[in-house]
Amino acid sequence: MKKTQDMAFKFVTRFTLHRFTSIPKQVLSISSHKIQSLSTTPDSLFPVPQNQSDYRKSISLANLLQRYGFPPSQLPSFLSKYHFLLNSDLNELERSLAVILSFKIPQKSFVSLIHNCPGILDSQFLRKWKESVPKFEEFGLSPSVITSVLEHCRRFQIDPDRFFERVVVLEGLGFSDSTVSRVLTEFPKVITMKEIEINRRTEFLVGIGISKDVIEWVFNWFPGILGFSVEDKLKPLLEEFQNLGFSRDEIREEILREPRILGMELGELSRCFQLLRSLKCREPIKEKIFNGGAFRAGFEVKLRVDCLCKHGLIRREAFKVLWKEPRLIIYEIEEIEKKIEFLLNRMRFDIGCLVEVPEYLGVNLEKQIIPRYSVIEFLSSKGGLGCDIGLKDLIKLSRLRFYNLYVKPYPECEKLFGRFAGDVVIQRQRHPDGLWKLFKPPSYPQSKEDVKNIRCFVESLV
Repeated sequence: MKKTQDMAFKFVTRFTLHRFTSIPKQVLSISSHKIQSLSTTPDSLFPVPQNQSDYRKSISLANLLQRYGFPPSQLPSFLSKYHFLLNSDLNELERSLAVILSFKIPQKSFVSLIHNCPGILDSQFLRKWKESVPKFEEFGLSPSVITSVLEHCRRFQIDPDRFFERVVVLEGLGFSDSTVSRVLTEFPKVITMKEIEINRRTEFLVGIGISKDVIEWVFNWFPGILGFSVEDKLKPLLEEFQNLGFSRDEIREEILREPRILGMELGELSRCFQLLRSLKCREPIKEKIFNGGAFRAGFEVKLRVDCLCKHGLIRREAFKVLWKEPRLIIYEIEEIEKKIEFLLNRMRFDIGCLVEVPEYLGVNLEKQIIPRYSVIEFLSSKGGLGCDIGLKDLIKLSRLRFYNLYVKPYPECEKLFGRFAGDVVIQRQRHPDGLWKLFKPPSYPQSKEDVKNIRCFVESLV
């Protein structure tokens, strides 16, 4: 009995000590802080840490930015990324924000400008540009142009006088206000270019047979051409097109149809033609691919490759996907974008799956991909699948086999699938009346001798 009591006492003691020592340090510090607060003054309740001033500056700066429309969700990352703003004078920052708003920049562009280029808040820089507001209105520049110009000029330390000199040069070339705005928005680096450099691009276009009246349209449609070197990019690209067998007239027509052709890399069109020559597809698909000519087909391949690379594939993988699924060349890029977005965001697959299952991009999104995934998603949520279904099993199965495997055993999936649902009437094609007569074998009259021979043959079998 005494031994049992000793064991119980030891157990209670160990349990109490364990409970005491297992209390988190935060709880102990909080409780000790409460006990200490009963005998301390209010000033000593919250001792000032070393970074208390930075914390207060952060709060004040966040309140200032939030007051000017900065989203609260972006403030922590913004302040941690640009910590130097804490050393700025809040009054000067507020005046800078007011100057930027005086340019009538939209709220979304205003936040994006500060987030991408916080140096725009420099008071000395904005003091020079504040006096240029009437000139912006005089040239008819839109707020989007002003946003792009301010960011670019701040990065390259360009003053207003130099900027308006370049605007005068563009207007001197015969560009309309809309073309000038378009160029400044899409290619603000034109501000740093000299007049002679701009004239070289114009002379190149005139040299291949494009009239001066159309040059403005080319720059308006593709302002990026101003950033290409004539000697290192444009002339070698023209020689490549000619080496592929295209005349200058054909090249000029294609440039006028799609000026972005001049943005292709050297050797890129040759690689696209190599893919087109090696395609193995049905003849109707190949006819649709080359319907607009070989040059246009090669450029369409380039656009699809860029689309796939934008979402994470390397160029070699993108060419492989197009080679395995040539129908992508005749599909609209918007349609391809929708399928990729559904694959990444809804189905949660990796972009690399397209290399193994390029057929995904060749089937219809609304009629095949969405119904099949809806069925699989429903069965997975109910625990009806014993294993994960990959993209290959989801796409490569025929409609009837997919129905028999995943829809027919579960009546609740009928409406999700839709193709073989009970309320869907499937109209089968019927041959015209009387067509069976054309396929009826001819009948021959049988003689008595033929009947006798057939009867003997049958009796021999018995």
